[in-house]
Amino acid sequence: MYAMSAMWLRAAAVLYSIGLLHAILTVLRRRARLFRPALATFSVGAVLHMVSLVEDTVWMRSLPLHNFYECASLCAFLIALLFLFVYWRYGIETLSVFLFPLVFVMTLVGSLGAPVGYWSSPALRDAWLLVHISLVLLGYASLLVMAASSIVYLLQERRLKSKGPRVLSDSLPPLGTLDELISWSMAIAFVLITLAVIAGSTWAFVESGTRWIRQPKIAISLLTWGFYLAMVFLRVAAGWRGRKAAYMAITVVGCSALTWAAHVGLRGLFVR
Repeated sequence: MYAMSAMWLRAAAVLYSIGLLHAILTVLRRRARLFRPALATFSVGAVLHMVSLVEDTVWMRSLPLHNFYECASLCAFLIALLFLFVYWRYGIETLSVFLFPLVFVMTLVGSLGAPVGYWSSPALRDAWLLVHISLVLLGYASLLVMAASSIVYLLQERRLKSKGPRVLSDSLPPLGTLDELISWSMAIAFVLITLAVIAGSTWAFVESGTRWIRQPKIAISLLTWGFYLAMVFLRVAAGWRGRKAAYMAITVVGCSALTWAAHVGLRGLFVR
């Protein structure tokens, strides 16, 4: 990747991060208060992203599609361009909850194709890894709360609809309370896991250069994060509640368990 184009791409990723912040605040507060500033920075980021792609194209005399990083960058730009067109044409804001974080992460991954220096000190390396692990553990704890709440929700709903005795259902929380608990645990888990993905990707890149993206466990992690993002979008933008949301939450927790196994429990099966 050309040095100047890498600089423009990283600047675009920084501007796209405001869109990620907008999505996080929307999930936590359920109000899109930061959409206008996020849209402005997102648009400027798309312009810088285009400059980066044009410079790469001129320098290489071909479209930058020679490796995974370049493909991720170009795909992110096309998604950003598509969103801006759809918003200009139809004024749909809810897609930003899904597309802003997706474009940011894909651009961040694309920007990691350019080399950087090694860790300035072992202490910084260990601290960064500790932050990543802490975010993952806290995120998984929130996911477990979400899964437990979802299971209880399904049991409570089934017992309330049945005509049999309701002794156990009377001792369980109301469906509204369980749904609210699912919403908050989902929001907190999404924020923590997203930050963990950012911290982990950056750490792995500095640690092992471009080799990290070839590991199957990284692909599983990014795919699982994609499921998190889809869950958040369906919950916040599409209004999924009740049984659909409960089943979706349990599915996401299952994907998270697979990711955990890939990194820790079944490391020998995924990493050779």
